[in-house]
Amino acid sequence: MPRTMRYIATNKNIKNAEPVTIDVETLGNNRYAVTMDDEKFELESLVLPTLPKGAVSLLINGHSHSMDIIQAEAGELIHVTINGLPIHVDVADERRMRLRSIAPEHSKEGKQTLCAPMPGKVVRLLAAIGEEVKEGQGVIVVEAMKMENELKSPKDGKLVEVYVQEGMAVEMNAKLLAVE
Repeated sequence: MPRTMRYIATNKNIKNAEPVTIDVETLGNNRYAVTMDDEKFELESLVLPTLPKGAVSLLINGHSHSMDIIQAEAGELIHVTINGLPIHVDVADERRMRLRSIAPEHSKEGKQTLCAPMPGKVVRLLAAIGEEVKEGQGVIVVEAMKMENELKSPKDGKLVEVYVQEGMAVEMNAKLLAVE
């Protein structure tokens, strides 16, 4: 029996991005019918034993794509790399969205750690320890696959820890810095 789940996703790479509603219907055998804001497509996923953890091969409407997924340490922020392009997405199901709506304001409590979405090299730090930062503000630049990626603060707060230095190589999911 097919089961449909509804998710709300917001691309955190785009300032003030509008949330997108995504309905995912499980068809069986790693196949899904996906509807994103009235656009429908069929997706087939395959996790190969030769791929690193979090890596998935996708067939979307007959076109092959590679995807790496890293769940952040806290909250629903997910780091996704599709065909080498890093995207940071806030994903919540309908239940979590209802809980957020009854709270006075959704905020991330406590120290939030920003991790590397893929292996790369730290190009530059855009904020210093003790500096106040805003959610979505660029705080570090990491080069991966010959592209510079500006990673953003997960919340308003103070930069309290920096685990890396400029020029340092980092592995996927390595701790970069923390905001409290």
